[in-house]
Amino acid sequence: MERTFHKGTKDHTYIQRLPAKGLSEVRVFRVHILADVDWGKGKCSGMVYSGESYLTELMAKVYGEFAWSNPLHPDVFPDVRKMEAEVVRMTCNMFNGSSKSCGSMTSGGTESIMLACKAYRDMALDRGVKYPEMVVPITAHAAFDKAAQFFRIKIIHVPVDNESRKCDTRAMFRAVSKNTCMLVGSAPQFPHGIVDPIPEIAKIGRRYNIPVHVDSCLGGFLVPFMKQAGYELEPFDFSVEGVTSISADTHKYGFAPKGSSVIMYSEKSYRQFQYFVQPDWPGGIYASPTIAGSRAGAIIAACWATMMHFGEAGYVESTKKIISTARFIEEEIRKIEGIFVFGQPKVSVIGLGSKKFNIYRLSDALTERGWNLNALQFPSSIHLCCTMLHTKDGVAECFVKDVRECVAKIMLDPKADCGGQGALYGMAQSIPDRSLVSEIASGFFNAYYSTGTENGKKQ
Repeated sequence: MERTFHKGTKDHTYIQRLPAKGLSEVRVFRVHILADVDWGKGKCSGMVYSGESYLTELMAKVYGEFAWSNPLHPDVFPDVRKMEAEVVRMTCNMFNGSSKSCGSMTSGGTESIMLACKAYRDMALDRGVKYPEMVVPITAHAAFDKAAQFFRIKIIHVPVDNESRKCDTRAMFRAVSKNTCMLVGSAPQFPHGIVDPIPEIAKIGRRYNIPVHVDSCLGGFLVPFMKQAGYELEPFDFSVEGVTSISADTHKYGFAPKGSSVIMYSEKSYRQFQYFVQPDWPGGIYASPTIAGSRAGAIIAACWATMMHFGEAGYVESTKKIISTARFIEEEIRKIEGIFVFGQPKVSVIGLGSKKFNIYRLSDALTERGWNLNALQFPSSIHLCCTMLHTKDGVAECFVKDVRECVAKIMLDPKADCGGQGALYGMAQSIPDRSLVSEIASGFFNAYYSTGTENGKKQ
């Protein structure tokens, strides 16, 4: 793994110490421009959601204006405080929140999810539950597992329907206990882009007075505009009685800079449990609304500016382009013999599988043609997450053409062995002791942070 990482930096030495004298601006910019993947061609799944140069310039300009700002000090930076409050209010209104709805900006979807979990755990502890539990579909984002580990919440995974890939609400109903502190649904979920039956999950929540969180981190700036863009979608937001919180990423289809998301609540009584307050610290009363203390006011400002620049009409238009592109790809993929599309994806993600051959062979073949898709497991599958880059002329058609040609070649010998990514994922899924996979992942991160001189060795 270390050799793989260092392969991309083989012509560059690692910097081990601060330079004795500071570098000029020209030299600073020259030091670490190493990327060799041209994501601008639209061959990456998700990852970069817009990439337009004019938007980059807008963000950079606004960021520069607020580079030193910190919302931890709202008395010094009242403009940033105002912008965060406005981002939250605009987003709550997008999701049909009432005047009582509220929220906070966070560093990303994981933090948004974790804050909701923390709030509901503390609510449960407050009412006397000693061992809080959350019930989530197996397709819910891994951030819920992360929150469970960080906050010591027992997480109960319930299955999804094999065909629709939607949450099995009967299984969720059976999993509810006196310790349940929250229920979860996705709109849409990451693996195959399926929207869970939020009204049914909310009905369980209402029956037992359990908070219901809707994870709309991925599609948060698509699903609210789909109706105006001409696409129907089952209710998923605060208009559904029983939905108490929603997470939505501004840094995905909101096209804001990376490091911005919004966690929303139907009313302030839920958000209260999200806050951290230490009233007895010698340094003064310390309080923060989110996990971080100091935060980048520049990110908040750039997010605000992006939302103001696009406006409702801009987001409706981008939704129309992205959804129509995803529907075109889905329709064409369904015509290709040898592969299938999981469920009925309604938003921007199309999950692919095969009953004829190892689907990772298709992923490897597409990688050779410059595509970068997401590999999934349980079941073996891959997906394409459509962005604005895929709406450019010829990109979607090129993807369909490449899939068709790659599948035709694979079908000449569908039982052939799978190497590359397929071998890796096949091995990972077959290991019964999952702790070994965790060890390998830890090794990956150790390699990620390697500068090539660990243990006295040079790469």
